[in-house]
Amino acid sequence: ICTIAAFIGLLAAGRTINVISLAGVAFAIGMTLDNSIVVIESIELKRRQGLDRFRAAVEGVRSVWSAVLASTLTTILVFLPVLFIVEEAGQLYSDVAVAISASILASMLVAITLIPTASARLNFGTENRAPGESKGRRRVLKWIDWLIATPGHRMMTIGVTVFASAAVILLLTPPAEYLPEGEEPKTFASMSAPPGYNLETMSVIGLEVRDNFLPFVGDDPQRFRSGETEVPAIKYLNTRISAGGMRIISQPVDAGDIDALMDAITARYRQYPGMRAFAARGSIISSNDGGTRSINLDISGPTLSVIYEAALATYRRAEEVLGNPRIQSSPNSLALSQPLIEVRPDWARAAELGLSATAVGYTVAALTDGAFVDEYFEADDKIDIYLYGTSGGRADLDSLGGLPVYTPQGEILPLNAIATISETVDSNSIRRINGQRTVTLNVIPPQTIPLEEGVEIIRRDVVDYLRQSGALPASINVDISGASDQLDATKSALLVNYPVALVIVFLLMVAIFRHWGYPLLIMTTIPLGIAGGIVGLALLNGIGAVLTSFGLNGFHQSFDMISMLGFLILMGTVVNNPILIVDRAIQRLAEGDGDNEVSPLDAVRDAVSSRLRPIAMSTLTTLCGLSPLVFIPGAGTELYRGVGVIVLFGILGAAVVSLTMLPALTVAVLEWRVKRRKTGSNRESDLLTTHS
Repeated sequence: ICTIAAFIGLLAAGRTINVISLAGVAFAIGMTLDNSIVVIESIELKRRQGLDRFRAAVEGVRSVWSAVLASTLTTILVFLPVLFIVEEAGQLYSDVAVAISASILASMLVAITLIPTASARLNFGTENRAPGESKGRRRVLKWIDWLIATPGHRMMTIGVTVFASAAVILLLTPPAEYLPEGEEPKTFASMSAPPGYNLETMSVIGLEVRDNFLPFVGDDPQRFRSGETEVPAIKYLNTRISAGGMRIISQPVDAGDIDALMDAITARYRQYPGMRAFAARGSIISSNDGGTRSINLDISGPTLSVIYEAALATYRRAEEVLGNPRIQSSPNSLALSQPLIEVRPDWARAAELGLSATAVGYTVAALTDGAFVDEYFEADDKIDIYLYGTSGGRADLDSLGGLPVYTPQGEILPLNAIATISETVDSNSIRRINGQRTVTLNVIPPQTIPLEEGVEIIRRDVVDYLRQSGALPASINVDISGASDQLDATKSALLVNYPVALVIVFLLMVAIFRHWGYPLLIMTTIPLGIAGGIVGLALLNGIGAVLTSFGLNGFHQSFDMISMLGFLILMGTVVNNPILIVDRAIQRLAEGDGDNEVSPLDAVRDAVSSRLRPIAMSTLTTLCGLSPLVFIPGAGTELYRGVGVIVLFGILGAAVVSLTMLPALTVAVLEWRVKRRKTGSNRESDLLTTHS
């Protein structure tokens, strides 16, 4: 029912079914059982106390209604700040938020309607039967009782938990990435030729490169693993050759060999002097140029020669400090050495003849390389129309000055009569950003260097270093943009919206508990759950590193913006178990009256004992629901595995904290409140005695 509700929610919100929204549905599967488990356990407890099935169903729901409502609304409303994140990550978050929210809301409705109805109608045969006390349950309760028995034990439990969590957050939090690549096991590898190369020369080089890799198409992957070949088996090989370079689109037979294939192609490219090589993996999220890990250095200044010198120095320094980065420049060449024929019109003479700048340029283009006229469609095929001279786009440069130019007056003049023609060397393209001449370096750090760390290295060891050494003069401006800009913007949005989520959770619990202090007590588990998520991410990457060291296919899960969504989910879910314990402890404390007064320690003991089974069951079901997303590899798993591992270990850590630190803290707080109440009552009694 709840899974169907997730799809209905996606439909109502106008969302599509994609790998992100399906991940949200999968996350919700384990979480939807929590409310039903709590309600069933409460009903069973009432039946064991001697109530009939119908009365037990009503009283069971009534006793946990506030806790179920609080846990449901905190899980749903914690996603409200996602609506205000306008960056790409916010759009991805919203799909997960809609799927989870719809499922959890449906789970609450099922828990308070369908579950008690079924319990009242079906006889489970548990009336008046004492709850089973397994050896494991007794050991857990005995251990918890020791932790909360004395003030010293309670302070030790609280101190150790807080210290360990703070150490985890400070020491194990990794540098951030922007978004996962959603990488496909294919490479887009480009080779840029230096100035002066023509199509004939590049065709020879391109065929040599192609012939080098063709023998490995359809090869046995085992030959590469055994060291017989230096190139992995290739599934297919597509090449495109132009005068400025070539591009290969290829995919290995074994997806795990993609990095080796990229290295083999770039190594082959670099065997040709002056060639620049760049390779990136395909991506379902960004462009196929490392978009979610790219660091763009926009180098601008007043003169091209100074800009190109600074860009070349930056290029070489980045290669040196980053180890083996993938760097692409725009324009491709970082030297003003492209042979050019410069046609400079005599504007006064052209004006006399009625020739505009557009007309002169179009005429020269048509008589040399060809000029674009228009396009038309033949069925689904688009056909471009070009205008050429009689030479058909192969004009002889020596006869360029004699090309006929037709004037509006009907005269035919040679080109050199209205323009000066000269040979020069310069750049074949000029890139401008905000009107300034600019060279852009697209730097993709190695996989071992996270984006956040890579940005810091470039800022400190490249830009600042070159400034201090004088390689970047004061007239040159360097801006860092690309995915690094988007990372900073998304982090800033999260830093604003995470506190908003905490405030929403707090105010919601204040409204439900009608108390300002108890919600703060419950929310102490949130940072501890976050610490558990960070531990899980570190353990996952540690296992991946161990597998790699043994020559197996390892893995690495980056700490990206989608993974950080796990923290938002944890804010709404880790409070569920504490709500059960604190709510029951408050109820138990309120039941005491006069001679039957219940101490805070006994109230917490009873709360832990009665809520231990639903906490264990809901935690286990959630862990089982998330485990396939985390531990079963497959295409696209890097998109949601980070969220899964953070939520999985965060909930596991929160469950442990809910049964250790939280009871100790709850006893301490309740004892302090009882003591303060008694002190106030004694003062009031003394005051009345004095007046009388």
